[in-house]
Amino acid sequence: MPESRKRIHMLDEIRGFAILCMIVHHSFLDVGDVLELSWGYTVFDKLCIVQPFFWAAFIVISGMCSRLSRNTAKRGIIVLICAGIITFVTSVIMPLFGFVGAEIYFGILHCLGICMIVTGILMPIIKKVNYKIGAAVCAVLYLLTYEIENHYILFKLVELPDSWYQFNFLAPFGLHNDLFYSADYFPIFPWIFMFLFGAFIGKFAVEENLPEVMYQQRSKFLSLVGRNSLWVYLAHQPIIYAVMMFISLFR
Repeated sequence: MPESRKRIHMLDEIRGFAILCMIVHHSFLDVGDVLELSWGYTVFDKLCIVQPFFWAAFIVISGMCSRLSRNTAKRGIIVLICAGIITFVTSVIMPLFGFVGAEIYFGILHCLGICMIVTGILMPIIKKVNYKIGAAVCAVLYLLTYEIENHYILFKLVELPDSWYQFNFLAPFGLHNDLFYSADYFPIFPWIFMFLFGAFIGKFAVEENLPEVMYQQRSKFLSLVGRNSLWVYLAHQPIIYAVMMFISLFR
């Protein structure tokens, strides 16, 4: 963000809270994977019910911030490079040390990177379209494509052909067969529409027309985490694995 613009602390805090919720959620999966305690998987599965709400908030805020960035497409390339590093580490390096099942082939960073690049390219058009119409269309498209991974669109009224799900190279779009697995998976559809929804309503952030309460800081910690969400995400899993491995030494 340009230094002259007022910091929207509430966006940082919500994003920080969402990241911390994600870390807690992943921690229970590691309890099952590393400590081999079945209750970790049980808690992880139950929390999957609320996970979409946290990620929806995170992605919408990321879309809003794309309107404030000097170069959204450039930031998207950086995020996509980081995502590629995660894929290499989890699918190549970690298996060499006996850690399997944590491979991430198209996770949240992959999705965000693509969304940023696409939004950066479309930004001139986004700025010209009425934000109410743009946001409404994106919200509808998100709902219509939400079940695409399960072979459906249009609120399960239309079933997509099985032939579309034979090849896993289409997994970034939500189309994959039963053999595909990614420990963290966020396909472009439907999430790009949630990102673009944020980009349209980000008009309020650009014009600094948000409620005054959103510019007030309530938690320095959450705000700090939110401002550094990329680095927190990159660091959290190695740290959690190290802690779990340390605990396992005393079991």
